Amino acid sequence: MSVEAASHKMSAPLWTRGMVAVLLAQFLSALADSALLFGALALVKLDRYPDWASSLLQEFFVGPYILLAPFVGPFADSRSKGTVMFIANALKVIGSLGMCLGLNPFIAYGLVGAGAAAYAPAKYGILSELTTPERLVQANGLMEGSTIAAILGGSIAGGLLTDWSVSWALIIVTTCYCAAAGANLLIPKLPPARAIGGTSLPALFREFTQATRDLLRFPEARFSLTGTSVFWGAGATLRFLLVAWVPVALGVANYSMPAYLNGAVGIGVVLGAALAGKFVTLRKVDRTLPAGVLIGIAVCFLAATTSIPVAFAVVTITGACGGFFVIPLNALLQEKGHDSVGAGNAIAVQGLCENSSILLMIALYTWVVRAGASITVVAAAFGVAVSLAIGCLWLYRRRVARVQESPAG
Repeated sequence: MSVEAASHKMSAPLWTRGMVAVLLAQFLSALADSALLFGALALVKLDRYPDWASSLLQEFFVGPYILLAPFVGPFADSRSKGTVMFIANALKVIGSLGMCLGLNPFIAYGLVGAGAAAYAPAKYGILSELTTPERLVQANGLMEGSTIAAILGGSIAGGLLTDWSVSWALIIVTTCYCAAAGANLLIPKLPPARAIGGTSLPALFREFTQATRDLLRFPEARFSLTGTSVFWGAGATLRFLLVAWVPVALGVANYSMPAYLNGAVGIGVVLGAALAGKFVTLRKVDRTLPAGVLIGIAVCFLAATTSIPVAFAVVTITGACGGFFVIPLNALLQEKGHDSVGAGNAIAVQGLCENSSILLMIALYTWVVRAGASITVVAAAFGVAVSLAIGCLWLYRRRVARVQESPAG
């Protein structure tokens, strides 16, 4: 990069045409993702699958993240990321349209999951190409804020549309995916981050394995991957936990209350993301760790709550701590990945770790509940486990810092 180009990038504003297009596309795509789940659940019920089969939808959606992890990162880095995002949204259109036309809902939802898996490295990787390191935390805050807003809006719209008409809900969702793909075309065509080392599947797998090893050599990358994996695994488990906890603790036997509480968590995440963008930089990323510990403490407090207003306040605080914790860690990984193995590869490794954590934590939660443990005890134990995990990460971070500051380090 020339001196003039570097100087231009350092002075580039955050709100560029490319950034607006990325945020618009992400909002529309995430809105459709959230709404589509309700349509898919309705199809599973209409097709008379057993009740337990509904949870398989999540497995079909998350599975491609794990299976495609070795390939989506190199794919995202080898092409203009706006083009990759367009291709990924096109896959989502095919999956959603397949549901409209009677394709098996699990297969169709898996296609949408494959699109989402390809989309993730591109949507986060492009941020480090559109903005400067100094603004990367802010850019991540905008991305996560738009995503959470879309999830909240999509949940409400998806439920209402599905109650009105499953067919029209799916048609409207497909239209949103098409609009997201259209917004992708407005993103400036940026040069590829790096070339793919090989075109065969074994070559791509070897490249991903090497990229993983290279990335994990950096303490900052290990720190970020561990923190975000704990966060997203805990967040996915908390959604299931709230559904089971609400009738026992609050005496409300419906699905609306858990949905509203999850919405309050989302609002908290948006607030936390905004605070992180204001008070945390990549050089001061350790400021996020106390908030991470507070996530578990808040869940422990929630376990003993029997008041609906208090429950809403606690879950909002939990979300705010989560947003403050995870946004800078995402930015740290993107910056380290951009400077080493490519941001797309880094986000693909992150996707593998986070989704493996989600599957593991949900499986453990299911096993404990099926064993007959009290849901209140499970909630408290879950909170303690989260705080301990992030507390250990904090101690590890301080140990690494002492080693690096010592004369021998």
